[in-house]
Amino acid sequence: MQEQDGKYIFGVVKVGDKGQIVIPKDARKVYGIEPGDALMLLGDQKGMVLLKTEIFQAVIDQAMEGLTQ
Repeated sequence: MQEQDGKYIFGVVKVGDKGQIVIPKDARKVYGIEPGDALMLLGDQKGMVLLKTEIFQAVIDQAMEGLTQ
């Protein structure tokens, strides 16, 4: 794992026959990803990103609070 200014390179992963990837151990440790955690896959034409659903939910909750005030 390489880290600089809070940005990481964890290495290369390959997509298996069933479309699965293995998230490297260092990445799981840095981001607190545990077995059974739900991850959301977001993307655009440039690429994609995985994030824990509770992070996404927290952003939605915060945005909704602003609408109700």
